[in-house]
Amino acid sequence: MNQGKYNFFKTFFYAAIFTLFFSCQKKEKTYFETIAINDVKLSTPKSGSWRYSHDEKFQQFADFQKSKKIKPEPGKNIVYLQPIGQFDELQKKEIQLTQEYLRIYFQLETKILPILPNTIFPKTVTRISNEGQEQVLAGYVLDSILIKRKPKDAVVLMGITERDLFPRPDWNYVFGFASYENGVGVTSTYRFSDGHLTPSNFNKSLLRLMKISSHEIGHMFGISHCLNANCVMNGTNSLTETDHHLARACSLCQMKLNSSIRYDNKKRLLELKSFFEKLHLNSDFSRAEQDLNLLQ
Repeated sequence: MNQGKYNFFKTFFYAAIFTLFFSCQKKEKTYFETIAINDVKLSTPKSGSWRYSHDEKFQQFADFQKSKKIKPEPGKNIVYLQPIGQFDELQKKEIQLTQEYLRIYFQLETKILPILPNTIFPKTVTRISNEGQEQVLAGYVLDSILIKRKPKDAVVLMGITERDLFPRPDWNYVFGFASYENGVGVTSTYRFSDGHLTPSNFNKSLLRLMKISSHEIGHMFGISHCLNANCVMNGTNSLTETDHHLARACSLCQMKLNSSIRYDNKKRLLELKSFFEKLHLNSDFSRAEQDLNLLQ
């Protein structure tokens, strides 16, 4: 082989090695880019659904970063639950499991405060609905109970009542209500179990309470209604729509949450998987497992 050919092949060889080396140095995917494969595309909105009747702006990550929001900080980083009402043992179990779930979901210490009685509601803020049950004005719960009782070390205070809620006289009811600026919210379990919690509807009611609570607290942390994928942060007009939404936050909403609460994403996923498995929430267990499989 003459010197010219030798130099050509030598140059070609090193060029090939150089190309192969740098092709193997591709930027490693982030956690959020990895699990995005498991995001479930949103379906076309149907008449009566939240997206059909609300024209909302897509909150990109950059929009989220610029938005005004509360964040956990040293000395003010505990999520509190405030039960209000008369609860039987099954209802107390539902609240305790919600506390456990929110601790895992947000990776923040979560505590349950002593139960407040229904006598805390004056008659002036209650009414009898067209369906015959007593309802409580949701705004009163926020302004006159929760804001005044929010512990100093709380980042969020979430009330849970077994009474039905209404937000204003011309509305029939509301599942949850919140003041995002003040970091307080309230959720009613009344409609999650058709007014009566039983062992047969326990998991359905619990899953609804978990979704609505994590959704409202997600708003407090600055996350808008999700338009990226089927997600716990999707807006909802009905329990049917709530049931259709996943308990899983999509990759984009998880990225927003993790930018404010710096937790270990894999640890969170493992804990969620274990929680869902323990309660036989099989669909949610499978989704957590699918996300974990992508990280292997």
